[in-house]
Amino acid sequence: MISVLTMQEALLVLNKYWTEHGCLVVQPMNTEVGAGTLNPATFLRVQGPEPWRVAYVEPSVRPDDSRYGENPNRLQTHTQYQVILKPEPGNAQELFLGSLQALGIDTAAHDIRFVEDNWASPALGAWGLGWEVWLDGLEITQFTYFQQAGGITLDPVSVEITYGMERILMALQGVNHFKDLEYAPGVTYGEAFGQAEYEMSRYYLDEADLDTQRSLFEAYAGEARRMLDARLPVPAYSFVLKCSHAFNVLDARGAISTTERARSFARMRGLAHEVAELWVARREELGFPLGRVSSGDSAPADTAVSEAPERAAAAEPVEAEQDTAAPPAGPGPATLVVEIGVEEMPPAEVTRTAQAVRTALTEKLGATRLGHGEIRVDASPRRVVATVLGVEPREADYEQTVRGPRVSAAFDAEGNPTKAAIGFARSNGAEPADLGRVTVGANEHVTLTRQVVGRSAEDVLSALLSEVVTGLRSEKNMRWNAPRLSFTRPIRWIMALLGERVVPFTVSSLTSGRTTQVHRDAVPPTAEVPTADGYLPFLKEHGILADAAERRRLVVDGAARLAEAVGGHIQTEQYGALIDEITNLVESPTPILGNFDPKYLTLPADILVTVMRKHQRYLPVVDADGSMLPHFVAVANGRCDHDVVRHGNEAVLRARYEDASFFWKADLETPLSEMREKTHLLTFEERLGSMADRADRISAIARRLAEVIGLSGTDHDVLERAAALTKFDLGSQMVTELSSLAGIMAREYAVRAGESQGVAQALYENELPRFAGDALPETLPGALLALADRLDLLVGLFAIGAEPTGSSDAFGLRRSALGVVNILLSRSDLAAIRISQALAVAAEHQAVTVEQKHLEGAAQFVLRRFEQQLIELGHSTTDVRAVLVRGDSPRLATRTLQELEGLQGDDRFATVLAAFQRVRRIVPAGLEAVYDPEQLQEPAEQALHAALVKCRQVLDGETSLVRLNAETGELVDAVNIFFDNVLVMSEYPAVRANRLGLLAGVRDLAEGIVDWESLV
Repeated sequence: MISVLTMQEALLVLNKYWTEHGCLVVQPMNTEVGAGTLNPATFLRVQGPEPWRVAYVEPSVRPDDSRYGENPNRLQTHTQYQVILKPEPGNAQELFLGSLQALGIDTAAHDIRFVEDNWASPALGAWGLGWEVWLDGLEITQFTYFQQAGGITLDPVSVEITYGMERILMALQGVNHFKDLEYAPGVTYGEAFGQAEYEMSRYYLDEADLDTQRSLFEAYAGEARRMLDARLPVPAYSFVLKCSHAFNVLDARGAISTTERARSFARMRGLAHEVAELWVARREELGFPLGRVSSGDSAPADTAVSEAPERAAAAEPVEAEQDTAAPPAGPGPATLVVEIGVEEMPPAEVTRTAQAVRTALTEKLGATRLGHGEIRVDASPRRVVATVLGVEPREADYEQTVRGPRVSAAFDAEGNPTKAAIGFARSNGAEPADLGRVTVGANEHVTLTRQVVGRSAEDVLSALLSEVVTGLRSEKNMRWNAPRLSFTRPIRWIMALLGERVVPFTVSSLTSGRTTQVHRDAVPPTAEVPTADGYLPFLKEHGILADAAERRRLVVDGAARLAEAVGGHIQTEQYGALIDEITNLVESPTPILGNFDPKYLTLPADILVTVMRKHQRYLPVVDADGSMLPHFVAVANGRCDHDVVRHGNEAVLRARYEDASFFWKADLETPLSEMREKTHLLTFEERLGSMADRADRISAIARRLAEVIGLSGTDHDVLERAAALTKFDLGSQMVTELSSLAGIMAREYAVRAGESQGVAQALYENELPRFAGDALPETLPGALLALADRLDLLVGLFAIGAEPTGSSDAFGLRRSALGVVNILLSRSDLAAIRISQALAVAAEHQAVTVEQKHLEGAAQFVLRRFEQQLIELGHSTTDVRAVLVRGDSPRLATRTLQELEGLQGDDRFATVLAAFQRVRRIVPAGLEAVYDPEQLQEPAEQALHAALVKCRQVLDGETSLVRLNAETGELVDAVNIFFDNVLVMSEYPAVRANRLGLLAGVRDLAEGIVDWESLV
């Protein structure tokens, strides 16, 4: 490792490295920009078909990050180093790792990871998919494949690499505050720029004149508009950037309302879109001076830094492999192994993709005649490995019969074949004399029967595997420099072997072979696979565990062992989802024990755990009582220097906890009312207002629901106070930074502000349940607030047409619907509340018009979630659907379901069911139960009337299915006798109507208890 660089030297090293790899070096933008992405060298140049490689330093100005130079990690002006490679070259990750080596980072000693992070800029209509790059847990770079900019789909796709220079240098130099960085020999960062950081923070947070900034925004927007009209996209864009900065200054001062934010974003996005379109048009008028990139072209292949020639080799595109030396497929079954090599997939997609590939292989192989054994699919972040045992060498031969025209059309009167018969025979490679006959219905047709020779396994698999790869999809798909492919991240190699022989096929620019890629820092980083047999052990020998279950076991066992060494343990059940995520972030888990200063244990444990879990994916270590210990377990990927990685992760966590301490102290000094006021600046949804507007609606809905259940006394007082404060913590610095702490921080801050424990608990419970299986509110005020929260969400979003579609559920409405159901299920004191009634209450307080169809849609949505939950719990679909007539009251529906299940096999209930279904079949839908007892002449109908009257008196409105079953024996007998002895459909209309009215009365006795028709 070379000596540690100063920041100035690091910037020069990156300039040298990227110019050697074909990049132009340009200068920073000459006005404030929030990120290197906004520089015209990125935003404009990624548009259109021209190739473009550029690198530059960009001082990135973010007024909202102003901290007066006091926070060790936050600056209003930080230094980014920006690289754009257009088109993406296919080896950008390897090039990036080479640049880290050039900076003196030993990539084999450190834990360097690509962790899912998808980027978007609403103001610029831009987005892309990629990663944040971690160096021992520290985010040092944003790595993005651009998909859109200015609302325009980009072709070709560019890759953006954005280095966070202060972070990288703080890690390399081992300092804990940006001021202590050695910027140049003998000069610290603080000495050079500390004064500017303080003074600009003062300006952005305290001194900036709001009226002036608003005037500047309007002036800049007007000038951008004028330049667009003059067809000058470059100056127009410079004024869009000035607009953006003026907006950011206003935002840092808390001067942007919800409406103003939405309007400003829309305005800037519209201008940026016009700029992008005009830029491409102007470049086309100039003949695209830099040339054009054809679809599927790659940028010139690069060689990596001389210190790592093996990495450069890995960067080359996979060539078609010549496999003539391999022996021909043997006569017996062979193992098939297929590996789809991918740049690091998001953790959730690892599991999902494994399932999708297994399903696709099962279905596609099932549609062939190729015999095979067990199908197994394993996946890790960089690969999906499918293994199929016992693949036969070829399909079985079979006899195929093809039906042709009718005999009457195939032969003339003399029995000679017509043109139709001759054509049919020739099209199937036969002669008319070979035709047979078959009768289909009333017609006789000619047929042709032939022996079809089964295809070879290679022929079958070549076509089938190509379809599997091209059919891959994820929740968020991206494009890269591979025509016709779209997936969660770029597919970079395909290995496919049947026994010892390559299964040849091509997908886009990729050709299958026998080469796999192993760890990037391995020497060499590729490996030739001799045979499909024993491939998972082969990978294991190279330090890669494709089996997720094995990786998970190593994570759990390793973490438990480390925690035990310091007198603690890992709550593996509580952190199961986090362990699953960690499992799919690594190919070779390496648990490492880290420590932090015990002074941070004075922060609430929820803060400590959230920072570990959300930001760092660390596992907390706790003692026997569940109290936090000053230790954690990080999980590195593969071999590394444990001391180096431990030190790096400890430094990252220390910085995170310093941030948390800063937010905690600042929030404790802020009155709750002031935090609540800040929620006016937080947009919920443009048409539904701010978070403050939403909080007001929740409060009003909760109070109305309290009236429905007759809330009084202490609970009433607690609800009133909690309703006035609800959602206040969204205006805190802590929740702004760590949104998952909403509710938790409300409780913490409320108690410390002198609110009662009941109010604090209700504010916390407002957010429950947060996810499937989460705790439900334990107090009545908390339950009412939580219910009101979810009702407001459902009604408001259905009213604006934002209900979930497919897998998309941006506002978590499915979770909210189940929250409504489970809160009502959990508390008998909420039994008076009906879902439809509660939704109607929520509708009264919306900022938009709520039509009846919206309420009905929301009610059905909740009912369907309730139905799904009951079925997933193992209840019969038939029984569940029968009790959903009572779904408006989940407790009543659930009780009825339990009763219905208890009556299964009961002979009495079978007769009751049969009798009521018989009645319902004959009584027209909607017929009222109106009849004249005096007109009942037959003994059987008089007896039925008497039994009905008696049953009504006994039941007295009882809605229990068990009670109905127990008390209707005499009525059921009377029904059966009635049908045996009375002609309901009498020829006399008055008699018929009277008898039907009597039966309608029987029907209505059990109406609404269950759906009797569904129990057939």
